[in-house]
Amino acid sequence: MAHKAGYVNIIGEPNVGKSTLVNALLGEKLVITNRKAQTTRHRILGILNADDHQLILSDTPGILEPQYKLHKSMMRAVDEALRDADVLVILVELGMTPEKSELVLKRAARFEGPKLLLVNKVDKGEQVELIATLQQWQDAVPEAKVAAISALHGFNIDDLRNWLIGMLPEHPPYFPKDELSDRNTRFFVSEMIREHVLAQFKQEIPYSTEVVVNSFLDEPAIFKIQADIIVMREGQKGIIIGDGGTALRRLGTAARKDLERFLDRHVFLDLKVKVDENWRENDAKLKNYGY
Repeated sequence: MAHKAGYVNIIGEPNVGKSTLVNALLGEKLVITNRKAQTTRHRILGILNADDHQLILSDTPGILEPQYKLHKSMMRAVDEALRDADVLVILVELGMTPEKSELVLKRAARFEGPKLLLVNKVDKGEQVELIATLQQWQDAVPEAKVAAISALHGFNIDDLRNWLIGMLPEHPPYFPKDELSDRNTRFFVSEMIREHVLAQFKQEIPYSTEVVVNSFLDEPAIFKIQADIIVMREGQKGIIIGDGGTALRRLGTAARKDLERFLDRHVFLDLKVKVDENWRENDAKLKNYGY
């Protein structure tokens, strides 16, 4: 039997469930998820391997109008995903309409290959609403296969995985068969720490924060990790540290427990908070932080 391999790239507005969908299709948590918009900043590949196929899933930042240079970098990652996709997945959620999804539909129109338009979070609506919504989207994107899913609850995910594998072209594997992602462990460590910043802090702080892993020592019984939480202002630094360091300790404890599950080893996590003014607007700093 011929081997199939290809890139299935997922685009959509912020917070429609792209990362949750990638995790559901892979069958394990690879990328961070949160109710806050702009959780995903990078393009992240998740790789699903079998003897006769390699399904490469690309999670991308939510499509938005850029407000600063970090946003522009995020939108370049979306454009890259449009260029190298074998199959394009357009993810929307129940309650969204084509009329208010111009940014997504304009980008999707650039792609000339096979498309799937998925209406996510269908568990939140009624059958009559769902039928009308599916028809709306089919009329708006007639060249796409339109289907309903719930990434969080697993509805239609097995069928979707089979559809996607069936749409892949015949091709040798792009990556070694034992790889789960194109990103290294340090990247996922930094993302998991950032996930807890998103969870524990409000307003502008999550969007002003970057996490840098400076050292990652793999010792026989323990991983020793030192990471900096980068913020833009002294006031933000004070909030993350908290009164007497309580907020930073709470963040560190929660992140350490997640990292221990991820790494399957005891973890010593040393977190520091540093100020780097306007890093989101500085090309050199963005490049230094991996954007």
